[in-house]
Amino acid sequence: MSQRPVCKIGPSILNADLSNLHHACEKMLDSGADYLHLDVMDGHFVPNLTFGHPLVKCLRPKVPDAFFDMHMMVANPTEWVEPMADAGADQYTFHIEATSDPTTLSRKIKEAGMKVGIGIKPGTGVEAVLPYVDAADMILVMTVEPGFGGQKFMADMMEKVRVLRQTFPEMDIEVDGGVGLTTIDQCAQAGANMIVSGSAVVGASDPKAVIAQMRAAVVKGLDK
Repeated sequence: MSQRPVCKIGPSILNADLSNLHHACEKMLDSGADYLHLDVMDGHFVPNLTFGHPLVKCLRPKVPDAFFDMHMMVANPTEWVEPMADAGADQYTFHIEATSDPTTLSRKIKEAGMKVGIGIKPGTGVEAVLPYVDAADMILVMTVEPGFGGQKFMADMMEKVRVLRQTFPEMDIEVDGGVGLTTIDQCAQAGANMIVSGSAVVGASDPKAVIAQMRAAVVKGLDK
């Protein structure tokens, strides 16, 4: 019997108060977040620079039960596998565009004790990731160009999500970028079950209510 994917909501903590990050993480978890999405940018794969494994290592003891989904927007994803595993990361999501050997990289991530995520940028066709789905635990479809905040949600990316859901009905499929209450229905109807949301959740006056609304939309979409 096939297993239906489970809805998981993961606030992007890059939108939180970085000076009091563990408190922001606790607030998200108390509001019903299923995991925390941490954006790592190296200034090369994308223009911006964020944080690396030292911050993750500091954060891990403060929120010991949180599932850390590392979104590695880095030019050399192989280089950071072991440091991130040592820091306490749970899932390591690299971009298909950043490696010439996704299979070997996926194996290295699993050997380090983490789950494997593979991300695709808006300009990359979904067919690029299809040969590597069996090596992954999750596929991330970017719904904005990675590395830039405040972009508009790209609704045309939903076709990638639909293809993945139809082809791999049990797969965890994540969307990231411009996802909020006005766009969640499109993500849900396409078949996404892992929802990354930044300012729509982290900046909300009542994040618990926003997470609950998003969850309801995704569960409805998965029930179709």
